[in-house]
Amino acid sequence: MSDIYESALLFDFYGELLTEHQKKIYADRVYNDMSMSEIAEENGISRQAVHDLIKRCNDTLQEYENKLHLVERFKEAKKISESISRLSDTQNSGNEAQDIYYRIARINELANKLIPLL
Repeated sequence: MSDIYESALLFDFYGELLTEHQKKIYADRVYNDMSMSEIAEENGISRQAVHDLIKRCNDTLQEYENKLHLVERFKEAKKISESISRLSDTQNSGNEAQDIYYRIARINELANKLIPLL
């Protein structure tokens, strides 16, 4: 998984815990794909200050994830829901009763794994 994708997920889940200034700089880097030089120029700060702020934000967001595991739980819930979706796809299903019973049992099993994650 790319660092940008991981950073975006962390920001989506924990970004509101950053200051307004941190959010703006971090969003410019992660969402707007701006270079550190562009961000520095736009905000009237040095490129090194941008680098340091982004590093601190990454560390802070990762600390939140290490404590709360929201992104980890989201990823697991997404995998489970994708599996349920594939199992419930009637186009890939045979009409045999045994296949249908297997799919229902597997969907039930996956749903039971999903509930604690929510």
